[in-house]
Amino acid sequence: MEKELKGLIRRARQKDPDAFTELIELHKHSMYKMARSILSSDEDARDAIQDTILTCWEKMGMLRDEAFFKTWITRILINKCYDILRAGKRITYVEELPDVPAKEEPCEAEWQDVLGFLEKDYRVVVTLYYAQGFRTREIAKILGIKEATVRIRLSRARKRLKEYYQREV
Repeated sequence: MEKELKGLIRRARQKDPDAFTELIELHKHSMYKMARSILSSDEDARDAIQDTILTCWEKMGMLRDEAFFKTWITRILINKCYDILRAGKRITYVEELPDVPAKEEPCEAEWQDVLGFLEKDYRVVVTLYYAQGFRTREIAKILGIKEATVRIRLSRARKRLKEYYQREV
């Protein structure tokens, strides 16, 4: 799998649209989870993902090392999410939203509830660590912070989540 993935990345760097599409398909679920952990709406998450895909396609030749593709695309996605937050894009009043049944899986809805309880800095680190499987060193590189800061944020997030679940029980 590792060899196939590197081959896909190599082909995508050479502007092979099929290889790039396959790469995005492999990463779309994790991209959605990451975007949704930062942004509160599906629409904003989809916009961030679309912007990320476009940027990655345009700058694919700038990727220096195929081994860091996931880190690279995640960093771009996080920046796009922060851009949307900074822009204050899409202020929607709840009264204007149509009643649409949720399509999320039960555990996915619970994950969003839990993440909503955490501050943004903790949400990002928890998602990268638990949902995306990055190590603390990789998270530090993605976010541009010290590895010790990542460990502290994880520890504080775990403490807050423990408090959250103790209140729920």
